[in-house]
Amino acid sequence: MAKAGNVKAALAVFWSFFGVRKRRDYDDDAQSLTPVQVIIAGLIGAAVFVLTMMLLVYLAMQFVK
Repeated sequence: MAKAGNVKAALAVFWSFFGVRKRRDYDDDAQSLTPVQVIIAGLIGAAVFVLTMMLLVYLAMQFVK
């Protein structure tokens, strides 16, 4: 089993957040990615998402004043 790179893990998590993974791609990722890669990429992706939402709310509040 070949190990995939961190970029592939990040892309797999990114597309999974949107729910648009093809079955073929999911099967390929399941064989090439380790659970640790997916968990770390998911945590980083979630943190980036939350921080982005916080930034957007902050910017929106600045325009409301």
